Order: sequence, then structure tokens, then C-alpha cells
Amino acid sequence: MKKVFIEGIALAAIFFGAWFGLSRIDWVSMFNIEQSTKNIEEKLGEMYWDAYKKDEITTPSVNKAIDSIVTKICKKNRIDRDLITLHILDDEDVNAFALPNNHLVVLSGLIIAADSQEELSGVLCHEIAHIELHHIMKKLIKEMGFATLVSMTTGGKSPEMIASTAKMLSSLAFDRSLEKEADMKAVDYLIKAKISPEPFAKFFSKLAEKQGTGVKYLSWFTTHPYSKERSEYILEYCKKKAIQNEPIIAPETWAKLQEVLSN
Repeated sequence: MKKVFIEGIALAAIFFGAWFGLSRIDWVSMFNIEQSTKNIEEKLGEMYWDAYKKDEITTPSVNKAIDSIVTKICKKNRIDRDLITLHILDDEDVNAFALPNNHLVVLSGLIIAADSQEELSGVLCHEIAHIELHHIMKKLIKEMGFATLVSMTTGGKSPEMIASTAKMLSSLAFDRSLEKEADMKAVDYLIKAKISPEPFAKFFSKLAEKQGTGVKYLSWFTTHPYSKERSEYILEYCKKKAIQNEPIIAPETWAKLQEVLSN
């Protein structure tokens, strides 16, 4: 009986101690910091996008086709599609990247270079994963420092500085651990959207084969190293999954999309 009483006192002490500790936290200040960070991210997104928007493609058929892929990926994975802003740029680089505040940027060179819509879908899923996992701001804070980012959003940096750092984002290489996390999340997105992830793995193999061959404009390769290794672990991960493949856009639409962008 005495032991039960002592244990009861101990549990009560732990409970009230935890309650007292939580009550001492300034939750309002913490919320304000979070809101402030969100405001900074929104301003950074606007500033960085301003550096790119002059090259944006507005052809309805092109935007509709890519948007349909992004929309299905988001819908099947319960991602709020309205929070992701899709942009397609007229640029021959084989690249896609994310900007702060959920801007997803896809270059026409990537769409043309993709051997299939499934291959492109894999890259889109990878970049959406970076957005959903908040990798962009984590990397920016690590590379530039939070104070610098605050200064940029309060008029402390010149347009030239903003333009140069915007260019950095398109070639931003994430840490290997973050890249693998985005790769695995991308595979999960693909499977839930009933898109085969195998072409995504083969995309890395294709990049690895072209390394050192003098192929121009392979920007996505330079920011995503260890391509052969990544292809292998993606394929290994796929072995444990039930894979289906249901094309999102018709084959003739995909062919027409590549033709339009190539001209």
C-alpha cells in the first residue's frame, strides 16, 4: 500500500512538473516567430520568382498538360494543390527546382529530355517532396543565414544580389541525406498516384551514363550527384512495393507537348 502511495505521489509530481514547465513557455512569442518566418518565406518566394518570370511559358496546352500531372500527384497524396504554384520556363537546361513559398519551377529542357511522362513525374515528385519537407528554407538558412534572409526581405539587398541568389537556387545542391529523403518520398508519391517509379530510377541511370560525355545543359545532374547509387536504391526500394502504372495524359498529348516545346 505504501509503495502504491509513493508511486502515486511520484506520478502526480511528474504531471504537475510537466504542466508547470509547459505553462512557462511563451506560446504567443513562439507563434509570432513561426508567423514571421512564414512571412519571410512568402516575400523571398515573390522576389526570387520575379528574377525568373520573364521566361515563363503561358501556352495553355503546355501548362494544362503539366498541371494535370502535378494535380494528380497532389490529389492522390493528399497534398494541398492550391498551395503549390507551378511555373514552366522556356529554358533548354534539363532542370527543375523549387523556390521558397512552394513555387515549383520546371524548365522546358527537362520536359523535352524526358523519355516518358513517368520519368518527368518522378522528377516532379522529387521537387514536390523538397517543398513538403521544407528543405528549401532549411538549406537557405544554412547557406546564407537567417539574418541575411531577413535583410533581403526588408530592402537590405540590391536587385543584383537577389538575382544572383535566385540563380543559386536553381543550382542548389542539397545534402545527401536530404536528397535521399526526397527520393524516397518521391517514390511513395508515385506509387500512391499509380505511376511507376522505375522510369524515375532510370532517369538517374541516364544521367550517370552521360556524365563526362560533354553533354550540355544537364543542370539537374550537377545538383543531384551520386546518380548511379540513387538509381540502385530506388529500384531496391521498389521491389518491396506493389507498382501500377496509369498514364495521366494520353500518349499523343505527351508527344505533342514535346513537339511544341522543341519548336
